[in-house]
Amino acid sequence: MARTGQHARRTHETNVAVTIGLDGTGAADIDTGIGMLDHMLRQLSTHGLFDLDVRATGDLEVDSHHTAEDVAICLGRALDAALGDKAGITRMGWAIVPMDEALALVSVDLSGRGAAEVDVPLTGYTLGALQTEMIAHFLDTFAVQGQFTLHARLLAGANDHHKAEAVFKALARALAQAVQPDPRRGQSAPSSKGSLE
Repeated sequence: MARTGQHARRTHETNVAVTIGLDGTGAADIDTGIGMLDHMLRQLSTHGLFDLDVRATGDLEVDSHHTAEDVAICLGRALDAALGDKAGITRMGWAIVPMDEALALVSVDLSGRGAAEVDVPLTGYTLGALQTEMIAHFLDTFAVQGQFTLHARLLAGANDHHKAEAVFKALARALAQAVQPDPRRGQSAPSSKGSLE
């Protein structure tokens, strides 16, 4: 049975709907109104082989903050919904990914506890229409709302675009590993407590 999750959020600032399929082919249909955010989400879909549908409109005349934040909220909640009780999954995953001169390390634990440690220094103010500070904020919000632990660290890099892309590609690979069923585990929870809820 395919594992899919969806979440929608409408406020005075944004209107967002996200659907994610964990057992997909990397099909992506994404439109947030923020080109760089769309590009990063496509990395997540392509390199994690997640089917991802994201529709967002927001108050971009203000800045990118509300739209990017609410996309992260919806993406996290959709991921959590797709995982269900997490029975039989691998649970943890990690990846070290290069993007030209940039090198990123990302590790995740689908623990049921949302937390993030993000060390991704970016030097410019924006990447296209996306404020660079929103990269770390997006990752933190995604992890908290997705109920997983995330560590993301930039090991090398000079170009902000390359640095951000390396991080999202590494996140994709780490999540792809973590959500995979472990055939030796069957339908038991990957926890000594017996549950990840």
